[in-house]
Amino acid sequence: MKVIAFNGSARKEGNTHALLNLVLDELKNEGMETELISFAGKHLQGCIACYKCFKNRDRRCSVDKDTLNDCIEKMIEADGILLGSPTYFADVSANMKALIERAGLVARANEDMFRRKAGAGVVAVRRAGSSHVFNSLNHFFLIGQMIVPGSSYWNLGIGSEPGEVLEDEEGVRTMKTLGRNMAWLLRKTQV
Repeated sequence: MKVIAFNGSARKEGNTHALLNLVLDELKNEGMETELISFAGKHLQGCIACYKCFKNRDRRCSVDKDTLNDCIEKMIEADGILLGSPTYFADVSANMKALIERAGLVARANEDMFRRKAGAGVVAVRRAGSSHVFNSLNHFFLIGQMIVPGSSYWNLGIGSEPGEVLEDEEGVRTMKTLGRNMAWLLRKTQV
């Protein structure tokens, strides 16, 4: 079983990266294959509402100027999907929003191709606004008919400077629990 994680942060090894790795480490400990893709230094374009994905139904976005279709391929191949975002003005990062918009529409155009995969959001926050980010990530999973594992608290870690989230004991515990719960869910849902 494989879990793909997307780091929507502009910082390659910032707090979102640290939180996702806590979850991925638990998944690895549970025997899962994992991969982390960072959007740092990349630009993903938002959806242009051309709806060619509904016409083509080829599991691809017709906009092919960026790495979004590579991301969709990774999502199709995975059993579980983690979306990680920092909190930017109480919302997800622009690259994460582009992934949600375009991968979400392509999935809907192709018979909800992510349905019944496990999906979980991970949020890095300095102080406030994380609830909205968490909701945005979860809405992607839920409208796509995905299964969302819970944890011991909302999936967030508090910190400002890179690595500071690792000092948030409750956040660290939440990520580790999320990883174990996602592994359990993946094993239970495999046919």
